[in-house]
Amino acid sequence: MEGRPPPNLKDPLELAAYRRELRGFARGVRWGGIAIIIVGTIIAALRTWAWPAIPELIPMIVIAWGALLMLTAIALRTAYHARRMRGQ
Repeated sequence: MEGRPPPNLKDPLELAAYRRELRGFARGVRWGGIAIIIVGTIIAALRTWAWPAIPELIPMIVIAWGALLMLTAIALRTAYHARRMRGQ
């Protein structure tokens, strides 16, 4: 990424290419966060139906972990965008 000029966001083709580039950045972290949130939601649903012995805190911790991963992905992508706009 060193020495790359910032994208010209006024050109529709470059804007589309840059949006694809941003969409691909930190994709694994974002999808991991979504997957963990889904697992936490499933644990919370199973807790109400099948496993009432599970502490209420467990699904909340799992969902919070997934949300933290999502926030991490947002921060990474924002930092990447700032560096890219500076041409670094």
